Amino acid sequence: MLPAHGSGREPKLLAETQSRVYRCRTGDGVEHPMKYLFDAGKLLLLDMASTFFFLVVYLLTKNITLSVVLGMALGVAQIGRQFARTKPIDTMQWMSLFLVLGAGAATLITDEPRFVMIKPSVIYIIVGIVMLKPGWMNRYLPPVAIELVPDIATIFGFLWAGLMFFSAGLNLIVALNFSVVTWSAFMSVYAIVSKAVLFLIGFATMRTIAVRRRRAQMVPAL
Repeated sequence: MLPAHGSGREPKLLAETQSRVYRCRTGDGVEHPMKYLFDAGKLLLLDMASTFFFLVVYLLTKNITLSVVLGMALGVAQIGRQFARTKPIDTMQWMSLFLVLGAGAATLITDEPRFVMIKPSVIYIIVGIVMLKPGWMNRYLPPVAIELVPDIATIFGFLWAGLMFFSAGLNLIVALNFSVVTWSAFMSVYAIVSKAVLFLIGFATMRTIAVRRRRAQMVPAL
């Protein structure tokens, strides 16, 4: 960290940049460290809530019908909560709900749990296609990151798409070849760990590169 007592303003500006790369200012003027990181992570976890809930209930009860019904109920409750709070519901949220209800209904009618087991692959493919759009990560980044590392964000956007397609194939293989217990245990851990690892790697990489680029911009002024 550069000292605050320099002869010029450049050290202070660089220090401010290092801080702003992982901090953002809210409307009330209070700074919250890494707010964008946690907001984006929270969104990812909420999108998978119905699936995770199904896995947890099934592991605890070994009851497919109960697990499916409660998973469907949670999906409906999520949308209902959005309505109650008058928040907009985007296309991906509606699509996720329809997949939850469709796969759940098919499982209840046929008594075949693999409909629910395969459903995550469909979601992964759809999300992967959406993530192929360059610049989709900008909504999760603070202004200083958009200014300094838009190219790196685009690269990680494609890496996220690749992870989604890989996860779709892996889930399909596990769902078709292993039991519900094995699938639920493996995929629940994989879903969280794989996303968390890539998420943290992307954040750390963009932060490091952003600080270096800001420092390089200030070199002529030193």
